[in-house]
Amino acid sequence: MGITIETNHLKAVLDEKGAELTSLKRKDADIEYIWQADPKYWKRHAPVLFPIVGSLKANTYTYKGKSYHLPQHGFARDMVFELIDQKEDAVSFRLKSTEETKKMYPFDFELTIGYALGGDGLTVDYQVKNTADDEMYFSIGGHPAFNVPLEDSFEFTDYYVDPSPMKSRINLPLKEGLIDLEQRTLGQTNTTIALNHELFENDALIYETKGLNSFAIRNEQSKHSVTLSFKNFSYVGIWSTYPKESPFVCIEPWVGVADTLESTGELTEKLGIQKLAAQDTFHTKYAIVIK
Repeated sequence: MGITIETNHLKAVLDEKGAELTSLKRKDADIEYIWQADPKYWKRHAPVLFPIVGSLKANTYTYKGKSYHLPQHGFARDMVFELIDQKEDAVSFRLKSTEETKKMYPFDFELTIGYALGGDGLTVDYQVKNTADDEMYFSIGGHPAFNVPLEDSFEFTDYYVDPSPMKSRINLPLKEGLIDLEQRTLGQTNTTIALNHELFENDALIYETKGLNSFAIRNEQSKHSVTLSFKNFSYVGIWSTYPKESPFVCIEPWVGVADTLESTGELTEKLGIQKLAAQDTFHTKYAIVIK
């Protein structure tokens, strides 16, 4: 059973497994904004990606001369977090390293995920603490999936992604799940992106991001929309399934990204990897606004 937080006009549900957001609604509209994980299409709602984002080459990396194996997006999304704080409108979860996690990821850490409702939306807060006396390498990201269409009277293709600021961003294409750096281009995020399923024929659209960014899913014929905004994330992924035509779109803020085709597998050299000093804490957050 999920953990519910609410305000006068918003309601969210969280799951201790993966510290995952499973529902987000406005009380004045009968609309579910979060994808409801129909396994026919995709079995997740909004997983937390840690300690990697995306795929490793051969699902393997090397650190200090030893090889380790991690599945795509890491292990946090499949682990049960500890509930550490709960209020009417906010909740926090924590995941600590164990002997089992260290078989896959040889670092001591505490990962704290916080959710807080306020205004017209939800803030998602990430804190990664290095609890060891040596440096630590990690990536972290969000993967929230939003229902598209938001209302039954519309179609997937009635919606578009609205980036802000309206400027071109470096696009990092994927090839068999890995970044093809030689094919990177200047992506056309200086205009809106019309949604159609063929857009995801080559997997996620991945863009480099700097500073304050927001990506909204809108429909000119409806007053209802969802906007995800962030500041301290290096990349964003926009994804839905293909060729399976799923009724959702993910807007994914990432600190880190998949391996490149040329990756050596050495963790310290991984594209987008974060280095955290002993006993130091990394902090970032993003917000979801629903209309």
